[in-house]
Amino acid sequence: MLTDSSAPVRPLMPFWLALLTAACGGVALDTGFPDKGLWPVTFLGIALVLVSVIGRRVRGALLIGLVGGFSFWGVHIFWLTLYLGPIPWLALSILQALFFAVGTVLIAVVYGRAPRAWPGTRIRLIMLPVVIAGLWTAREAITAVWPEGGFSWGRVVFSQSESPYASLVAWIGFSGVSFVMVWLVAFIVELVRTTTVLAKTRTLVAATAIVATLAVPAWYAPTEGSSRIAAVQGNTDASLFSQRAAGDVLSDQTAETLKIIDQKVDMVVWPENGSDLDPARSEQATKQLDYLSEKMNAPFIVGTITNPSQNTYYNTSLLWKAGQGSVDHYDKRHPVPFAEYMPARAFFHAIVPDLVDLVTRDYAKGTTDTVFDVNGVIAGISICFDITDDAVARDMMHDGAQVILAQTNNADFGKTDENLQQLAIARLRAVETGRSVVNISTVGTSAIVAPDGSTIASIPPYEAGAMIADVPLATQNTPATLLGGGIELLVSGLGLAGFALCLLTGRGARQAQRKAPRAS
Repeated sequence: MLTDSSAPVRPLMPFWLALLTAACGGVALDTGFPDKGLWPVTFLGIALVLVSVIGRRVRGALLIGLVGGFSFWGVHIFWLTLYLGPIPWLALSILQALFFAVGTVLIAVVYGRAPRAWPGTRIRLIMLPVVIAGLWTAREAITAVWPEGGFSWGRVVFSQSESPYASLVAWIGFSGVSFVMVWLVAFIVELVRTTTVLAKTRTLVAATAIVATLAVPAWYAPTEGSSRIAAVQGNTDASLFSQRAAGDVLSDQTAETLKIIDQKVDMVVWPENGSDLDPARSEQATKQLDYLSEKMNAPFIVGTITNPSQNTYYNTSLLWKAGQGSVDHYDKRHPVPFAEYMPARAFFHAIVPDLVDLVTRDYAKGTTDTVFDVNGVIAGISICFDITDDAVARDMMHDGAQVILAQTNNADFGKTDENLQQLAIARLRAVETGRSVVNISTVGTSAIVAPDGSTIASIPPYEAGAMIADVPLATQNTPATLLGGGIELLVSGLGLAGFALCLLTGRGARQAQRKAPRAS
């Protein structure tokens, strides 16, 4: 006769309903992100995904994970189809859904073997949510860096830029908050399943857990002075398929900057690709930047494409001073695969030659440091998807950044959710690092974000304009800056260790059953 600890965990619903629940869970996950921004719905999405795999075997969990993962990613990055069509969107969505599915299988295995690994109700209530959340976080952490530099766009923490959980990022970092979110949901799910405890008690415990995760005070982000910064959005169609003439982006940025030429500022920031002519090779660009920098008596931080040697290209940010030219530069650390360079070009060209041919050059990965000394102000430089890269953020803090200048070009994604999703990540990065972030785009959405995540200034999308503000500077590290990488390793390790324990416990139980004498 089977005991409670050896009885198989039964699915909570029929398989067809589990597939539907996972699909709804994926859509609910996305609903918490901008532009809908209904952050509590992300928690519902996590819950739907988790309950759909309880009691499932590996094959069933894999299919459920694929459905849930694709429903999330297919909606979440649908903006890829605007210019590039369905194939890149479909390929990236399927790849991320596969990772999602593998993570879901690991979670299903833990749910199935948890009664053996932790036979007592209380210990299971403690351990199971920790392991589930750890596995979810580990999957996010791995896909954020691998393959080809990773794609971290869908971490559940990124749905919380406007929620009370945003302030928690300064304490435990992105992975830490993802862990807390999934832990809370998994804990409540397990409470609901623990029918041996009175309903009133379970409700009280669940409410206590919610309050506890919200009760952490916001990190006091101390600032030390300010820098008066101007950031200019020229509103040029700088997209991949734009029919603009060479120099149009530079001209529009110049025209908008001339409107603030009499302003007294410490620096002027242009977006990624703010000059579509490389000042090292274009006399026109050199003259215009020299003129503007001289008239405003301020250095310019300008995005452009550099070609320092034959067949070597970088997505670069220049620190430009009148009469001196480029006195420092930053080359983008995290060029985007299949957009800024083509991995295995010959292989993919044989499959989709027309799409591969759109990527006409391969940008190299930058190796420069991550900061500029702008007349005594140490500015961390981030270009586009760099803002999602935890390693780049840690390097900026290590290099002494007092403010982060996040230059981007969102023109390829039009009026889709992409630019709002990126701004949400930049807002959370400000809170995590305790640094103001100047998020400046060619077309928007552009904003200057304070270290507490509040908006200091902004420019509406697809409108030319400039932001001028006294931007707070900071030098002190947040707990997340110091401990974020370690927290990620810790919680991921707990998840993987718990999974390993479940595997070993399950194997031991099967061996014991085989050795037990059969009744005659």
